Amino acid sequence: MTLAEALKQYQSRVSILKKGYKQECYRIEQLSNTWLGQKQIRDITSVDIASYRDERLTNYNAKTKKLLSPSTVRLELSLLSNLFEIGKIEWGICDDNPVQKIRKPKMPPGRERRVTAREERLILRYCHNYSNNELYSIVVLALETAMRQGEILGLHWEHLNLKTRVAHLPETKNGSKRDVPLSIKARDALVRLGVKPTGRVFGYQSEGIKSTWRYMCQKLDIENLHFHDLRHEAISRLFELGTLDLMEIAAISGHKSLSMLKRYTHLKAQRLVRKLEAGKNKGKQVVLTHLIPYPAVIEPSQAGVAVRLLDFEDLVVQSAKPDEALRMAQDALLRRIVMSLRDSTTIPPPDQYLESIGEHLVVMVDPLALAS
Repeated sequence: MTLAEALKQYQSRVSILKKGYKQECYRIEQLSNTWLGQKQIRDITSVDIASYRDERLTNYNAKTKKLLSPSTVRLELSLLSNLFEIGKIEWGICDDNPVQKIRKPKMPPGRERRVTAREERLILRYCHNYSNNELYSIVVLALETAMRQGEILGLHWEHLNLKTRVAHLPETKNGSKRDVPLSIKARDALVRLGVKPTGRVFGYQSEGIKSTWRYMCQKLDIENLHFHDLRHEAISRLFELGTLDLMEIAAISGHKSLSMLKRYTHLKAQRLVRKLEAGKNKGKQVVLTHLIPYPAVIEPSQAGVAVRLLDFEDLVVQSAKPDEALRMAQDALLRRIVMSLRDSTTIPPPDQYLESIGEHLVVMVDPLALAS
């Protein structure tokens, strides 16, 4: 039996039972179509496996035009190792596992790509105005819940309790079920789709999200950002809250191994900085935190020009002259922020508006700027 024939048997008897069946099929096809796949499985030695490893590490990814990552090669070797073990113990088609005798490619450090504030704003605005309204809800859920892409796309209405704000995941990547708490934003992202009693929440498939995400990043000129990075961003934000311990975050994210969460421990230092400043002019700091510039747009109006603050639905001032309208907008913004602090009402963070407006049209209104 050749390796290719053994891989075909492995695919039909072993891979088909795995959650990552589709991905494993790609690896089986890759291995079967190489010189290694044509060799008799009993004749394959550790030297052959090492040669294949070194050859693959010099190959380029057809899509990205970059060298294959060590992780890709490790996954292929892991598949081979499992095949040889089953072939030796259960099928009797080989006598040894040569993969165990070779060095595996060194694992690269885990990705730590964070979504910048500007990138998040661009992405949310693009998704909000996209033809398929599901895209916006998917991105919001990814940022708010730390769910994997497959978990989001696999959501069913019957597994959502919008009253208690809990999403039940009966089947996850690591094979165990879990319940994910939903923030207000996450719940609203689901409600806006129109709640149904049963059935899938999203019509998107994995391939559709990948192509849509790739096209969006190209259009927005965002480089090296994967959809999975939204999960990393969400977990980072859970750490930055400072109110959840490691076990609670692991319960939300679904990590079985706490070692996978070690990459986030550096975020604790940011919380310590905030604690060092606690108690020092606390009231003053609270006020100044909110007295920051907000984006606005200047538009023609019956009075001459109007300045509309984009993060406030009803904050619009008009005047005959642009300079005077901007000064009036400063006063109106300052008054709104101070009154909101007095009345303990919500003050929206700046630059979170979802209108599709060219950046060259946006001006920043600073409530503390001196009149010129």
